[in-house]
Amino acid sequence: MNVLFIITDAQRVDHLGCYGNTILKTPNIDRLASESVRFTNYFCTNPICMPNRATMITGLYPNVHGIRSNGINLREDLPTITNTLRNRGWHTAAIGKIHHQFWMAPFKRKTISAENIASWVDPKGRKDPVRENFPIPYYGYDEVEVVVGNGSICSGHYIEWLEERSHSVAEEVKKRCLNYDILFSLFCDDIPEEYYNTTYVQERTIAFLERFAKGDYGNKPFYLHCSFPDPHYPIIPPKRFRDMYKPEDIELPASFHDAKNLYNHEFLGQHMKNPPFKKAFLRESTEEEVRKITALTYASVAYVDYSVGQILASLEKLGLSDNTIVIYTSDHGDLMGDHGLLFKGPCPYNGVLQLPLIWKVPGLTKPGVTTNSLASTVDYPKTILNLLGIKERHHPPDMQGYDLTPILTNPETKIRDCCFIENDEEVGPLKARLRHLITENYKLTVYESVPSFGDIYDRKNDPDEMKNLWYDKDFKEKRFELVDKLLHENLKAQTPYPKRVAGS
Repeated sequence: MNVLFIITDAQRVDHLGCYGNTILKTPNIDRLASESVRFTNYFCTNPICMPNRATMITGLYPNVHGIRSNGINLREDLPTITNTLRNRGWHTAAIGKIHHQFWMAPFKRKTISAENIASWVDPKGRKDPVRENFPIPYYGYDEVEVVVGNGSICSGHYIEWLEERSHSVAEEVKKRCLNYDILFSLFCDDIPEEYYNTTYVQERTIAFLERFAKGDYGNKPFYLHCSFPDPHYPIIPPKRFRDMYKPEDIELPASFHDAKNLYNHEFLGQHMKNPPFKKAFLRESTEEEVRKITALTYASVAYVDYSVGQILASLEKLGLSDNTIVIYTSDHGDLMGDHGLLFKGPCPYNGVLQLPLIWKVPGLTKPGVTTNSLASTVDYPKTILNLLGIKERHHPPDMQGYDLTPILTNPETKIRDCCFIENDEEVGPLKARLRHLITENYKLTVYESVPSFGDIYDRKNDPDEMKNLWYDKDFKEKRFELVDKLLHENLKAQTPYPKRVAGS
């Protein structure tokens, strides 16, 4: 079979109509969900772009593949599922965001990245292997058309496409890339729809499918990584979609007014008082700002939904849908006003940890099925290789996830009794290390910097996460049980490298 893997950036699980959002309209993704298995308890292994994306290609926890935070290049010698598929006869391609190498300026000039956002547009020129010298194959991808960045600040192969279509827009985007501002969406002008990064991903994905249908890749099946940079900030979607959602129509989260209580939180309090990274992490927001950012986010998701509809229509038109597995997911979530906070950052809240996951496997999955079974990002690689009939001896070694195929065939099946999440964050002065445990009933978070403290929330009876049960006198035994479980899950996830090479 072919695989069409569609992924967005920073999309909360509840930012889709099929997951219960009554304001945001996503008819195309909802239609895909009606033909698929939809997971309601799917969690990342790390709520940060690079670590979780590395897990999705290696099947390893961040402490094993080494990308514990953004700004660390994924080792090019690590086995990946794309290398496995490439070696077993698939044509592998990536269009859009990849983020296996760093984007921002390195601490030392000798450190290079094929995905350095400025190197693609810097008029002074750099020695980074970009443009004419982009490395192929790239982490197992035979073919790459990369977007580096988010929103209206993007470079990569996208900038070359843009230069061919509009010199003036390309020059404006280049300026933004050289002066990257994470909050740019609050005051910048939009990019016309025909030049926006979502249009690029849509157009290039359909072009790939058309080439495949014509036989340009011979008899090989394809594995296509279709990655939209939206709705991650800076958020400034085209006007047609932006006009669909008004800030005044946005409902604030039920926990929005909890921010004042977080100043006394034993971990979050210090960061609330002194927000890190240009006040883009762990800071209190306002009703006006949350409404505006949420409306822009809805517009971005609506545009992605439109493009997904165009791609799926092409898949059908070209006669490929009956032999193509389709997956829709995201890499991490966003706080989006939960507890009065904006964007992301190390915290105990569900908004950044839980993700959408939709699987359609022709001939296997039943339409319109929902599963409440726990699942993790680390499970994706093993599942897709098994679905494609790749024997285990050809899998990347030491993959740590589970095969979710039994859930795809029977949504009542339970594979996991918990999900374990590693959460290291290193950005500017912020250096934090958290660990999360998700069970069917509870969520536990502990902090390296705050001994004898944690957050425990009752997932069933307190979905807004307003009451921390850590100090509850009647909860001591359950707290001990959850901490003990977290300890053992942490031990199971630890790296087996380097391998022993001698008897003594």
